[in-house]
Amino acid sequence: MNLTLHTFRMVLHIMVGIAVLIFFALYRVKAGYGILIDKKWGVTLPNRWAWMIMEAPVVIAMFWFWAGSPRQWDLVPFIFFVLFQTHYLQRSFIFPWCIRGKSRMPISIVLMGIVFNLANAFIQGQWIFYLAPEHMYNELWLTNPRFLIGTLLFITGMVINIHSDGVIRKLREDGNTKHYLPEKGLFKYVTSANYFGEIIEWLGFAVLTWSLSGFVFFIWTFANLVPRAHAIYDKYREDFSEEMARSTKKRVFPFIY
Repeated sequence: MNLTLHTFRMVLHIMVGIAVLIFFALYRVKAGYGILIDKKWGVTLPNRWAWMIMEAPVVIAMFWFWAGSPRQWDLVPFIFFVLFQTHYLQRSFIFPWCIRGKSRMPISIVLMGIVFNLANAFIQGQWIFYLAPEHMYNELWLTNPRFLIGTLLFITGMVINIHSDGVIRKLREDGNTKHYLPEKGLFKYVTSANYFGEIIEWLGFAVLTWSLSGFVFFIWTFANLVPRAHAIYDKYREDFSEEMARSTKKRVFPFIY
């Protein structure tokens, strides 16, 4: 389904409004997965399968938008496509199978994740492959400061995110379900370094595409991860009170919050 530009912009503004509501709601309601797992969220799936089922649809949907577009082999849109898919291929098919322990995720969280991921693939795919001005993303874009700075941010954020996930993973052996306070890498400065990386990553994508759809995704990432980082910080203060009392760690942004 291809939208008119006017309708597309209305959809994006609605999504921003929903993101703002979610931002404030998540300071009151903790999403019950990971270290914040809560039985009240209902029936659960093993974490590995849950992550793959939740993240894989965005890979398929974005491929579908790309494959049906007359711009599919235009160099700049194709680079956007590769960057986007690189993140989600790692998130769908590598990250889940590196998880240690026997954690589980509520099916309700998985379903909400699928809905968001499909909506995100829709807005990115619509803009990049159909609605962007025909000559906006020509080859000159590759030397544009917005593309260069955005790509640097995107790659930096991805490296931080993957490295931080690895730090958390190495804290426990297979079968160990305990949680530990991470201290290596950027965890010296924040308790959610992996979220910091992901926020930087999608800020980079918004900059390198210089699109409203990209910035809407960044706003959604911020609205979801910052309140969760706050909840994780509080959980660590509860579970590791002595270590956290001596720590100057922030929640998600080093030296700031």
